[in-house]
Amino acid sequence: MAGFFKSLLNKITNRAEIDWDDLEADLIGSDLGIHLTTAIIDELRELGREISAEDVVETTRRHLSKRLPADQPPPLPRPDGKPFVILVVGVNGTGKTTSSAKLGYWLKKRGFSVILAAADTFRASAVEQLERWGERLNLAVVKGNPNADPSSVCFHAHQKAIASKAQFLICDTAGRIHTRHNLMEELGKIRRTIAKQDESAPHLTLLVVDATTGSNAMQQAKEFHKASPLDGLIVTKLDGSGKGGIAVTIQDQLGIPPLFLGTGEEPEAFSIFEKESFVAEIL
Repeated sequence: MAGFFKSLLNKITNRAEIDWDDLEADLIGSDLGIHLTTAIIDELRELGREISAEDVVETTRRHLSKRLPADQPPPLPRPDGKPFVILVVGVNGTGKTTSSAKLGYWLKKRGFSVILAAADTFRASAVEQLERWGERLNLAVVKGNPNADPSSVCFHAHQKAIASKAQFLICDTAGRIHTRHNLMEELGKIRRTIAKQDESAPHLTLLVVDATTGSNAMQQAKEFHKASPLDGLIVTKLDGSGKGGIAVTIQDQLGIPPLFLGTGEEPEAFSIFEKESFVAEIL
């Protein structure tokens, strides 16, 4: 995760003096966005002296910490005994289906009972992928017929979760922004269908974004937030070249906090977001 910022620091450390245009371009290139980059550059310029790599790190770290929210408590079973329903949304290729399974496993490891709903029905491979994860992690998966209506899969999964007194239901929904209208229709229908059996559901809607896609991730967050109000992000691909800055920018501009992080392929490479370790990791 720290690869990008490490190379930035090496660049600054090996220079006699700061090239402000270069630094600005590098910070924007780390997906921190123009607004946040400008605030960091302005503060560094106001120091009125020669800038060191440590100055850049310290100032950037402070701005990241200021903009990121305090650590959120993890989802917990509901006191009324009904399932806590989590919708997982996002475009194909971000790691949405894998993240749904990893989140289920993360909850299971904490002693909770979990059911997964394979509601990305237009992509047969997504249903098969979730089934494979279910077998591997010993998690129950509810699926429909090929091309079944995603909302009907969620409805039946919710029925099963209520009947079996499962504490969590995680719905892996269709990963498409084919048109905003269709996206809104589909997600709206899923939400209404789930609410038929529990008007307070869904209880958490998470958007999966790929840390390496930068401004695309911001656009996806905007579109999905309009279609289905988002409560938080699962930020994936923070291993290797993942820069992580986009999580800060989405929080800063849209108020959608990072709640979980995916840092690798294995089921264990998934954690709840912790601000201090996140900032230390990317800087």
